[in-house]
Parts: sequence; structure tokens; C-alpha cells
Amino acid sequence: MRSLYSRVFLITLATVIFSSLAGFLVSNIYYHMKLKPFNDEKLVKIAVNMKDYVEDHQADAKAYLRSTADLGYEMLLVSRQGQELSYGSPFREKDLAPESLQMVLNGQIYHGVAHFPNTPFVTGFFDNTLRNTIGVPVTLNGERYALFMRPDVVLQFGELRIFFALIGGLAVVFSVAAMLLSTRYLVKPITRLTEATKRIAQGSYDMVLPVRRRDEIGQLAKHFSTMSRELERAEQARQEFVANVSHEIQSPLTSIQGFAEALLNRDLPREEYEHYASIINEESRHLSILSKQLLLLSSLDQASEGLHKKKFNLRSQLRQVVQVMEWQLGEKDIALKFEVPADIEVNGDEVLLSQVWMNLVSNAVKYIPEGRSIHLKADLTGDRCVVRVTDTGDGIAEDQLPYLFDRFYRVDRARERASGSSGLGLSIVKKIVSLHEGTIEVESSSSGTTFKVSLPLL
Repeated sequence: MRSLYSRVFLITLATVIFSSLAGFLVSNIYYHMKLKPFNDEKLVKIAVNMKDYVEDHQADAKAYLRSTADLGYEMLLVSRQGQELSYGSPFREKDLAPESLQMVLNGQIYHGVAHFPNTPFVTGFFDNTLRNTIGVPVTLNGERYALFMRPDVVLQFGELRIFFALIGGLAVVFSVAAMLLSTRYLVKPITRLTEATKRIAQGSYDMVLPVRRRDEIGQLAKHFSTMSRELERAEQARQEFVANVSHEIQSPLTSIQGFAEALLNRDLPREEYEHYASIINEESRHLSILSKQLLLLSSLDQASEGLHKKKFNLRSQLRQVVQVMEWQLGEKDIALKFEVPADIEVNGDEVLLSQVWMNLVSNAVKYIPEGRSIHLKADLTGDRCVVRVTDTGDGIAEDQLPYLFDRFYRVDRARERASGSSGLGLSIVKKIVSLHEGTIEVESSSSGTTFKVSLPLL
């Protein structure tokens, strides 16, 4: 398997090569379209000036041509009889067509630079051939000659060519070295993330990733660390949940088993017999409630799209909840203040929301002392309906408020266990409210506790 390091390096290297070729092709096209005609025109002027000087100073013609060649030009002087005199460096190829030679001898100018064919991978400026020259007619000692000339690129730009070649070569070497280092810099955090995923798969969440970087990799590492902490928290919650379920089931089962064995004693007094039987009945009821609530939580976890929403009157629903709780209110001599407008309609699952109000009101009734009061109030705030259940109990300690909605959490474990509470009620409430895209908050002090449920109207 090819590593990401080698992939990034090869892709970058291929990009550099492709870009260089593309740059060369574009530059070559620009030369053929723009620079070649300009170069041809410039060389024609130089050649014509040389022709005029040679014809005006025929005695010094050869010396002039040699000195001009030394300044950086390649020249070939051809007579009608085909005799050739070369000045400066020789041409790589003498590929001039006979008709082109005859044209110059007949007095016309040969524009070989301008008419040089366009070739993608050959730049005409550097092609040292006789065909890629300027030709002008020259008359010496009464005889017609053809003078072909072009710049001697090696002589004019020799040092510059070496200089630019050195720059290009060193640029490539240093670029490759920089690519190796930068690729390692880019890939190293991803490699660490890969190792981190392996450790997470093995159940290890204690890892430190570089999250100080401000680029996309830094953001990825930051989100990955957040995900790792959430997975660790979820795993801890799962383990705690399994432990709590096991404990909640094991405790009543142990009681049922112990008291059932006691009932096997035929000499057991009637009063003890009835007492043990009532304990077995109560523990069985607790197990039944626990299993129903666990099934409800499981179904709610899968019910994000299974809600049966419809519009219903909130006042009617809350009044039904109060009527169900009436005997418990009377038993503890608790006063209930009901303040719900008649025109509030809520769009939601009527059965599930009824469980929310029933749970909040029953908790208030269950845990406040006798003779206190409960205030049930609902109102509209913008596009939301807010329901408050306020009691005048002794309140809940501030350090326990963040954990009220955790599964199996009990403020007073001994009292709630004795009352048959499983510690799942408020977890179910929060889940139902969340499924309705609402929120639930709790405020508590020594004078009482308020649960505030906010639900969208639509």
C-alpha cells in the first residue's frame, strides 16, 4: 500500500513537472505568435545595415564580417557558383532550400525567422539551422552573393544560459528537498490521527493531539479530540448504565428470593407472612416499573421520526393530569394553583407530553413535605410555549442540579429507592422534550424548585 507521504510527494512532483511543461508550451506559443515577427524585423534591419556597410566598404568587407561575427552572430556568405564563406560559429544544419537561396541571389530578402515552423517542443529562437536565418543580397566586386545571418545564442547568452540552468537545477533540488520536508510536516499529524483511531478502536481514549494549529488539520485534530472525549464519556455512561441496571434489577431480585425462601417456612406467623408477601409484591412492582421505563427509553432513542404529532389544547391535558393526581394531593394536604390560559395549543405527541407533566407533578407531590403547595403555570413567549411546575419544598442542592437528568441518578438514594423510584423519570422527561425540539431547565433554592419546559408551537 502506497503511503500518504509518498502520494503527496509524487502528486506535488507531478504537479511541478506538469506546470513546467505547461509553462514552456505557453511561452513557446507566445514566442511564435508575438516575439518571432518582432525578432525577424529586428534581424532584417541589422542584416540590411551590414549589407549597406559591406557594399560601401568592400575592401574591408571580410574584416567587418569577422568582427561582426565575433560580436555574437553566425553568418554564411554564398556565391552564385555555390562557394561558401562562414563567419562565426558554424550552423548545425545547412538545410536551406535551393529556391530560397536563389530568391536571395535574385535580390529578395529571405525571412527564415518569421517563417520558421511552429513546433510545440522546439523554440525557434534557439534552433541553430540555416533555415532559421535572415537572408539579404550583397554585391561584392561586381558579383552577387547571398548573406545569411542569425544571432549566435551560445556566444551572446552562453554565461546566462549556464546561470539560468544553474538556477533552474538548484531550484528543482531545493524544491524537492522542501517538498520532502513540507510533505512530512503535512502528513505527520494525519499519521498521528491514524494511530489515534487505532487506539480508540482498542478502547483507549487517553491521547494528546496537536490542536494549536489554525489550519484545517488543526481543526480536524481539535474535532477529533472532542469526538474522543465524547466517545469516552459515552463509554463511561454505557458502563455506568449497565452497572446501574444490573444493580436496580439485582436488589429487588435478591429481596424477592430471600423473602420467598422465608415464606416456605410453614411455621411462619400470619403477620410476618403477610409482611413478606407485601415486600415481594412491592419489589415485583418496582421491577415492572423499571422494565417499562427501560423499554420506553429504548423506544424513545429510536423515535426521532416516530412521533405522532398533532395539535391539542394544553389546558385540557394539564387539567387531566391534575385530576389523576388529585387523591395524592389530598392525601398530603398539598394546595395546587392552576394558571393555564384556555387558548394555548401545542403541536406534539399528546401521549408522550402527558407523561412529561405527570412525571413533573408527581415528583413535586412525592418529595415536598405535607401542607406545602404547587404552582402549575403556562404562558406564551414569542413562538414558544413555556410550562412551569413550581413547588414550595426544601429545594435541591446546587451541586446536584447538573445531574438530575442523568439516568438512575437520585438526589436522596435511600428515600427514592424506598419510594419505588428508579431514577429514570427525569431522563425520560428530558428525552421526550428533546424529541419535541424543546428544552427543560431546573432552578432550585431553599424555598422551592421550578422545572421550566419550553416547547415550540409549530
